[in-house]
Amino acid sequence: MMGALLFLLSTSWRNRLVMRVRRLKQPKYLIGAIVGLLYFLYVCFARFLFSSHSFRYRGGMAGAGDSPENLLFKESVGALILFFIVLLGWVVPHERAALVFTEAEVAFLFPAPVSRKTLIHFKLLKSQFAILFTSLLFTLIFGWSRGGAVWIRALGWWVIFSTLNLHLLAASFARTMLLDRGISNWKRRALVLGIVIVLATGIAIWTWRTVPPPPPVEEITSLSDMKYYAEKVLSSGPLVWLLYPFRVVVRPYLARTATAFLLGLWPPLLFLGLHYLWVARSDVAFEEASVEASRKVAEKVAAIRAGKQHPLSGLKKRKRSPFNLQPTGSPAVAFLWKNLISARSGFTLRFWLLLIWIAVVVGWSAAASARTAGLAAMLGPVVMAFLALSFFMGPQFVRQDFRQELPMADVLKTYPLPAWQVALGELLAPAAILTAVQWLLIALATVTLPQFGPQKLPLDLRLGFAFAGVALAPMLNLVSLVIPNSAVLLFPGWFQTGRDAPQGFEATGQRAVFAVGQLVVLILALIPAAVVFAIVFYALVYVNVLSLSIPLAAIAAALVLAVEAGFGVALVGKLFKRFDVSSETTP
Repeated sequence: MMGALLFLLSTSWRNRLVMRVRRLKQPKYLIGAIVGLLYFLYVCFARFLFSSHSFRYRGGMAGAGDSPENLLFKESVGALILFFIVLLGWVVPHERAALVFTEAEVAFLFPAPVSRKTLIHFKLLKSQFAILFTSLLFTLIFGWSRGGAVWIRALGWWVIFSTLNLHLLAASFARTMLLDRGISNWKRRALVLGIVIVLATGIAIWTWRTVPPPPPVEEITSLSDMKYYAEKVLSSGPLVWLLYPFRVVVRPYLARTATAFLLGLWPPLLFLGLHYLWVARSDVAFEEASVEASRKVAEKVAAIRAGKQHPLSGLKKRKRSPFNLQPTGSPAVAFLWKNLISARSGFTLRFWLLLIWIAVVVGWSAAASARTAGLAAMLGPVVMAFLALSFFMGPQFVRQDFRQELPMADVLKTYPLPAWQVALGELLAPAAILTAVQWLLIALATVTLPQFGPQKLPLDLRLGFAFAGVALAPMLNLVSLVIPNSAVLLFPGWFQTGRDAPQGFEATGQRAVFAVGQLVVLILALIPAAVVFAIVFYALVYVNVLSLSIPLAAIAAALVLAVEAGFGVALVGKLFKRFDVSSETTP
């Protein structure tokens, strides 16, 4: 039976590869594939090609200076990341155990004389294809800058991904067994979180009494100054033993020699064997849940291909609307309301106000205590980095606009509305989501950045920067979103729409082309606003109005961005009005 299943898997992968090769006959995929392949070669091979060292010895030289303490610290950090992933697997899910099969697999395998254990083996074997490919990809991208040979890195990634895959599957079986015994999801979550809170409290008490506090904020010049404190917390005391199972899984990846790798390999292989026995011998009925999950996936894919929302999304739990939509009003508000619901998240005003309040309280508490001030010093630059990325990368991820609804363009064109109102309505939802996230990051950065390098920032100056960010964020997001929405209307055959959009080198290349184009256009759009900001700022500084120079300059720059956004909305509306649905084919 396993031979037939192996034939099924190999044939499926071969057909998928043939389909991708045939798709390259279309120019939109061929150009994208060339760009994507060049980008992949640059990311994975540029450092090797331009290095005087060989493939093997480059890695060895990079990690040769790692001390045992440094390796233990890296091991502990990796173990901590794995711990949080496993914790989420025990706390977040609420469904019963389900192995997702395709409709064809359900139709042919479930009625066949195939045992439950054989179905589990089939899914584990199928998952190994993805794990092997991911391990190879991670080795090419991340493995060359580490100590040791490349094959050590590849096998190390395989151990990590395989163990994690088996554990999450075993955890789903365990959750189902708890439900069968009358233990609800909330009881299970309360039990797991209660154990974690007790352990975290004990670790915090030990850290408070044993580990010296980090240096004062005014003495911190870089994140490396906090490394000693983090090493003491992670590499000594109770965390060393609590994270031991996770450290064992990470250890082979960090090995620098074949001997160290082989010596560190047998404990994770033992864990893999125990997890396999746990999964294979779990007497859990997953067939009905698997059929339901597979049906939902198939209907979801069909609905997205048709440009519709998932028809079953509202049957499980009705989503609360972000606000009450009035019978009359601006059509743009109706588009905003609709697209926020399609985002499927809690984008309510109360939710965001509560989140901002929590961020401010936590950040201020971290910055107020001398012992925790170092934590605030580390958190502040991280928050600023995420804030900067949200402006440049956010529009690529938040797609509740024409990029999502282009397959429904024929329906949108039937609305008795001016094209610019449709365009404005489509842009408002992603702009509102990005602005809410950025305002939260600005609030957190305001209370966690009392000092910028050696220079201490007074509260009024921090509030001035915060007000400037709050004023600039909405308009900057609108300008940023005009660019990809114009692109999707100009090049619908190139632009990837829908969650089931084609993947591979061609899709990566198309995204790279649009990302570079968006960055260039965004920089050009920022030049007039930057000029106005500089003029207003230096004029106010010249007349000695320093406290108001930054906020007023930001307001002036925001007005310039608002004018640009207005022209951009008009441009998107014009492109949408000229868009001929019958002559364009989207993926």
